[in-house]
Amino acid sequence: MSTINFHPSVSLTTTIKHLACNFKKPRILTNLTKTQPHLKPRFRNFTVSMATTPFEVCVKASYTIPNKLGDCPFTQRVLLTLEEKHLPYEMKFIDLQAKPEWFLKISPEGKVPLIKFDEKWVADSDVITQSLEEKFPVPPLATPPEKASVGSKIFPTFVGFLKSKDPADGTEQALLSELSVFSDYLKENGPFINGKEVSAADLALGPKLYHLEIALGHYKKWSVPDSLPDVKSYMKAIFSKDSFINTRALTEDVIQGWRSKVEG
Repeated sequence: MSTINFHPSVSLTTTIKHLACNFKKPRILTNLTKTQPHLKPRFRNFTVSMATTPFEVCVKASYTIPNKLGDCPFTQRVLLTLEEKHLPYEMKFIDLQAKPEWFLKISPEGKVPLIKFDEKWVADSDVITQSLEEKFPVPPLATPPEKASVGSKIFPTFVGFLKSKDPADGTEQALLSELSVFSDYLKENGPFINGKEVSAADLALGPKLYHLEIALGHYKKWSVPDSLPDVKSYMKAIFSKDSFINTRALTEDVIQGWRSKVEG
């Protein structure tokens, strides 16, 4: 059972051991992990409301290390939201190459992420993050509607360039064009999409830029050019956040995850 320490000086809050993907932290085995070996939480300290109990989240498992978070950017978006809102959670690692029967019963399409809200499993990162914002509005992460789609075309153009086998097909230029538009936006509105503070749009875009950096660096020896310093600074700021470090995939898992799309 997780340890709960009461601190009278902090008005009716408790310190709960919180999940984090960090090998430097000691592993605490709960009764749940003994009875459900697919559930392997890691913990760190932080303060949350007494009413909050850990959310169960089905996530993609690592290709390379057992019981380690895999390379899904949509799952990382959900975990980032939980982290930024200081909500405790426990991950259920799903091998998507050999999906267990219990998982297919709650997710017939076999997709992650999946989170349990009030004994009901909910899918789709858009739906999940919106629900978290509605249920736990503090700290606020909502991005104003007029800014919510900023940078949204970067990911599909990245995928097009990554899969391309023709250097002259214009896919690289399409990606550079979208990155340039994003750079211009950051110059006027940054450092983040909604200004000075990270918002939901950053938590959606950040994991995709992480995949972009690793996959293009490995498969095409390509990186965001120095002529786009605002984009490079944005990526550095997002990637260096504790919440991102706690939820990011291993480099080798990102590489493996894109291999079939590149070599297929």
